[in-house]
Amino acid sequence: MRKLGMEELQRVSAEEARSSPKIPVMLVLDNVRSALNVGSAFRTADAFAIEGIILCGISAQPPHREILKTALGATETVKWKYFADSIEAVAYLREQGWEVWAVEQAEGSITLQDFQIPDNLPLALVFGNEVQGVSEEVMARVQGAIEIPQFGAKHSLNIAVSIGIVLWEITRRRL
Repeated sequence: MRKLGMEELQRVSAEEARSSPKIPVMLVLDNVRSALNVGSAFRTADAFAIEGIILCGISAQPPHREILKTALGATETVKWKYFADSIEAVAYLREQGWEVWAVEQAEGSITLQDFQIPDNLPLALVFGNEVQGVSEEVMARVQGAIEIPQFGAKHSLNIAVSIGIVLWEITRRRL
């Protein structure tokens, strides 16, 4: 076995990536404290070719140095928008026809493996603050909550890891 060389990976240019077809999924980052986590969200969004990212509240915005450090150029390939208030972002998405779900441990949540991905509706996924999770105000405005099953003592995942797990599962099922 050998690793593939850069030429064999058939990477597209940033311009080609921006104009390529996207999976109708949007990430909403609800007051994410770490710019490194925001950068990881961009990189993962690029990897799965999703529609884009909405940054809310205290979430850092490009070209923040720490975002650029982990995004590795994905801020140039992933569309993004900023809202000062997460509630406004959720209202905007719902007005545009997006189905909005939180990724959160919540009463009545649906496990990721049991979540029925909408066939034709675009899907927005809200990921919360590293300490407090998705705000209660946002939770009151989403259509439901998706929970990643966990079996250890912590019952907590880093937001970047959670984004990767959820986007992989959605992409895997759509392929």
